[in-house]
Amino acid sequence: MTSGGEPRDGQPDNLGTGAVGNEGATRRTGSVKRMSESPLPDVVRIARDLIRIDTTNYGGGNAKGEREAAEYVGAFLRELGLEPEFYEPVERRTNVVARVEGRNPDKPALVLHGHLDVVPAVAGDWSVDPFSGEIRDGLLWGRGAVDMKNMDAMILCAVADLLRAGEKPERDLILAFFSDEENGGVEGSHRVVEAHPEWFAGATEAISEVGGYSIPVGDASAYLLQVGEKALMWMTLIARGRAGHGSRVHPDNAVTRIADAIQKLGSTSWPVELTETTRALLDGMRDICGDGTGDPDHVAKAAGPAEAFLASTWRTTANPTGLTAGYKHNVIPDMATATVDVRVLPGMEKRVLAEIQALIGDDIEIEIFHTDIGLEIPFEGELVEAMVGALGAHDPGVPVLPYLLGAGTDNKALSRLGIAGYGFAPLKLPRELDFTGMFHGVDERVPLDALVFGQRVLTDLIRTY
Repeated sequence: MTSGGEPRDGQPDNLGTGAVGNEGATRRTGSVKRMSESPLPDVVRIARDLIRIDTTNYGGGNAKGEREAAEYVGAFLRELGLEPEFYEPVERRTNVVARVEGRNPDKPALVLHGHLDVVPAVAGDWSVDPFSGEIRDGLLWGRGAVDMKNMDAMILCAVADLLRAGEKPERDLILAFFSDEENGGVEGSHRVVEAHPEWFAGATEAISEVGGYSIPVGDASAYLLQVGEKALMWMTLIARGRAGHGSRVHPDNAVTRIADAIQKLGSTSWPVELTETTRALLDGMRDICGDGTGDPDHVAKAAGPAEAFLASTWRTTANPTGLTAGYKHNVIPDMATATVDVRVLPGMEKRVLAEIQALIGDDIEIEIFHTDIGLEIPFEGELVEAMVGALGAHDPGVPVLPYLLGAGTDNKALSRLGIAGYGFAPLKLPRELDFTGMFHGVDERVPLDALVFGQRVLTDLIRTY
């Protein structure tokens, strides 16, 4: 089917046939399988089903693909009477988008989006099969339970709540489920907004992952609403030397050089640099917990398990993530490389790159293989008020604070269309649960009642905003 949605060469319009995959093809779902009956809440069942579809993304174009997950989402949307469209720029890297008509066509559209891919999981490190979607102790376990098939399910069920009751959202909604987010959205959101900007016509704001959840603040709690995210630079460091026999005296060793560079970079303590958002976050936390110190890292301790997550939001981070060198145990190689994940505050990319080069030395080459922008928008406006109000209706009296995400989301790609993106995946979490530590971690899990909470908050938000 072409971008207009018409079948090609007389082929049936049915994703279940596996016919998707032509370069740039856009598809629509065909017949829908009735979802199996289950005593679980729909939001839990759908999140579990999505976890059981292995969409591992190793990066660099190496991925199992999101096609089956996109087909599942498309079937659900079609069952609601919507007309999902699919875009697969690379075989099996499938994106799905659908529009929901709102009551008030004069209001700008709102994008609700998630990604369908997940980072790899080493099964031997987990307490459960990471793709089993096991339910244990009132929690749903599995890769994607936190990042971000939980939110995908909440979006689907919030929309279903309204449409099955014969209601409409207040404004048009654009539902987008992207591929390849864990690789910077190269074959996902960035390709979608480039190839199909018309799908987002009339949208000015977007809601997605990594915000809206609760954290402890001393003896109290607060919700974090994400209004910004750091820029990213994924780089390879290259050390060169001279090849030779492993038995000889050999000072010109590329492996030694890369090890020295990585040790310097990985052990550097980057200074605190506050933005408008992180100042507001710290002021709010001080008010809640009564911490009168001026040290942001001391204030972060009040967040318990979320301490390290918050501390990364007001400084550069540069974490080595991989090393490659050598081809035989008795051969000194002439080159060694390391990959580094660098996240910087918006607008500081050039300065930090120069600082890294000075730190590791001019004899180490830096190749940047992927970059993306940082974002920061004000913690104000009608949508912010609506999100704060929706949380307050379901958890009265708990403050909502702005924060700047230390990582990144598909909001970066949507910003190219002038769409302001927020992180708002509302979850009321147990104080002792290290939720932020499970992003890309081991034993991802989310409480079932938190999923139900999030669905209800989202439903109220789209009903009224």
